[in-house]
Amino acid sequence: MKRLVISLCLAVIAATACAKEGSYVELKGHRITIEFAEDEAAREYGLMNRTEMAADHGMLFVFENDEPRAFWMKNTKIPLDMIFIDKDRRIVSIKHDAPPCVTARCPAFMSEGPVRYVLELNGGQAARLGLTAGDELIVHR
Repeated sequence: MKRLVISLCLAVIAATACAKEGSYVELKGHRITIEFAEDEAAREYGLMNRTEMAADHGMLFVFENDEPRAFWMKNTKIPLDMIFIDKDRRIVSIKHDAPPCVTARCPAFMSEGPVRYVLELNGGQAARLGLTAGDELIVHR
């Protein structure tokens, strides 16, 4: 089965992220199916050009080091919550309801400290789940 998933992932355009079968995160007891953006191309493309995302889905951006991160919504067509998470998998800060941006100039949204991960969820999902700074992200691969 893993071979099939890897083959399918390789068939996807290089700039898109790949979901690993059965991968999810837990936040405050809630399970969210995720796609990983682990390389530069996948992180750059992110959730661009999507017109919808299931309520229980998201994308986890993974970086090699800890530093303040800035994210923007270029060519993103759905509002998103950006959850900035440190190396210990604790929420540092949340940008709620970042608006879609399809213009050439889009604002950047900064983390409030060094982070290693950024989880993007549908806009409003962080508030619905009651997420706050200090909450722990549990990753299941």
